[in-house]
Amino acid sequence: MMKKLLLASAATALVTTAASAADLPRRAAPPPVFTPVPVFTWTGFYAGLESAYTFTDRERITTVGVLPGNANNVALGRRPLLTSTSQDGIANVGGTAGYNYQFTPGSGIVVGIANSIDWTDITKNRVVLGTGNVAGGAPNISQFRQSLDWLGTLTGRVGYAFDRVLVYGMGGLAYGNVFHDANFYTPGGRLQFAGRYDDFKTGFAYGGGIEFALPTDSFLNTFAIGRYLGIKYDAITVKAEYLHYDLGSQSVLVGAIAGVGNGSYISRFRTEGSIVRAGFNYKFGGF
Repeated sequence: MMKKLLLASAATALVTTAASAADLPRRAAPPPVFTPVPVFTWTGFYAGLESAYTFTDRERITTVGVLPGNANNVALGRRPLLTSTSQDGIANVGGTAGYNYQFTPGSGIVVGIANSIDWTDITKNRVVLGTGNVAGGAPNISQFRQSLDWLGTLTGRVGYAFDRVLVYGMGGLAYGNVFHDANFYTPGGRLQFAGRYDDFKTGFAYGGGIEFALPTDSFLNTFAIGRYLGIKYDAITVKAEYLHYDLGSQSVLVGAIAGVGNGSYISRFRTEGSIVRAGFNYKFGGF
């Protein structure tokens, strides 16, 4: 009898406990994990390669004759007082590196600095037939040559980013190696005066451009050279920009060849033009 009573009490307790547990609130499910969407920023260092199209427009050359106490082209042999050279369609390659800082990620103002160096090899020769020394005489032959072997620009950049699109203006220092050459011949074709300049020069440049950062899942990233060279980067950007450069004027003394001429000339060359660049950059420190 006692055994039946104990079993009945245990069963009653079990049913009561189960009923009480059923009345308790259920444990809440864990909240979902929030993963923020990365916001792109242009802040960071970058480096890349570019191809450029360089052209000049009527680079002016002026020439005057110099004798002791007398500036007179006739006394030395008539030469062109004013001529010019121009060159179009020079394609070249180069590289660039720099740093950007964006004040607000996403869209906002971006400032930065960029240094680019491009091989240009702009060379232009010009032969001018001047007026003869005497009426009806054979013309004097003048030959001018100028070249810009390479061009570098160190510019500041200020722009506005529309997320992955950056529009910017730029301006600053231009530099490069400049060569000027002037040779003046007698009507018979004999070299009579010669002068040249070959040196590093500085000036200024200004322009603007647009740059686009490719999405990380873009199929174009599969063509990135850095993927196969082990270069770690946050984004690849592509750009197009235009700059006008001006390396100023340079006077060249065109002296007489011993035994052929006397006195001298001064030819003043001007070096300026435009460069259009297109290229890509590896951007480091993106998100």
